[in-house]
Amino acid sequence: MEKYVRYRPGYPPEILELLKAECGLSPTWVVADIGSGTGILTRVFLENGNHVFGLEPNADMRQAGAEFLAKYEDFESVDGTAEATTLANQCVDMVTAGQAAHWFDPEKARREFVRILKPAGWLVLVWNERRMDTPFLRDYEQLLLDYGTDYQEVRHEQTTAEIAAFFAPAAFHEGRFPMVQEFDYDGVEGRLLSSSYVPGPEQVNFAPMLHELRKIFNAHTKNGRVAFAYTARVFYGQLNV
Repeated sequence: MEKYVRYRPGYPPEILELLKAECGLSPTWVVADIGSGTGILTRVFLENGNHVFGLEPNADMRQAGAEFLAKYEDFESVDGTAEATTLANQCVDMVTAGQAAHWFDPEKARREFVRILKPAGWLVLVWNERRMDTPFLRDYEQLLLDYGTDYQEVRHEQTTAEIAAFFAPAAFHEGRFPMVQEFDYDGVEGRLLSSSYVPGPEQVNFAPMLHELRKIFNAHTKNGRVAFAYTARVFYGQLNV
């Protein structure tokens, strides 16, 4: 869990500015962040002054999120899912999900979002998609294809193709913003091991995977560091109009 908190990418500040301009987001809005995990996206809204319900069904993740966000008085940790949030009817202005919507049942989740959203409320789905436009990133992608346990099933270029299911029949819009993380080798290894789709230390492919990761890092490092480049994709629309 510590690796997830430390090495997972955050979200660019342009996302908040987009939602202010396009949706009218203000600090008075109440937000439900679904699949909030350790609180990476949740914190974006807390720092904007919003009251945020962080819904996370995994107990360890929920505890990590509670610790990560302990200083924010407007944060409420909730044991709930996209399909059964436990929240009251029409109690939030915005429902968000970061790196999580591919785990949801679209039909049941949409029904629940409509229930908890106020009239003309907004749904916002966010993904950081790792780009593959450098030799390092292409080799890193091949490493995941070779050693990942269920990587093929959760790759974002597959899941985002189903975005319309969360909004239909309502219209939705998309924003895209670049973002970069730079790491030394320890950071690259931490970033890899923060992913849910790689083998753990008890599995036979773990050591060979790290050996290959070291080779890739050594082949592409400049001044002891490599760059992970992302495109942050933001899908937003109103469900109750």
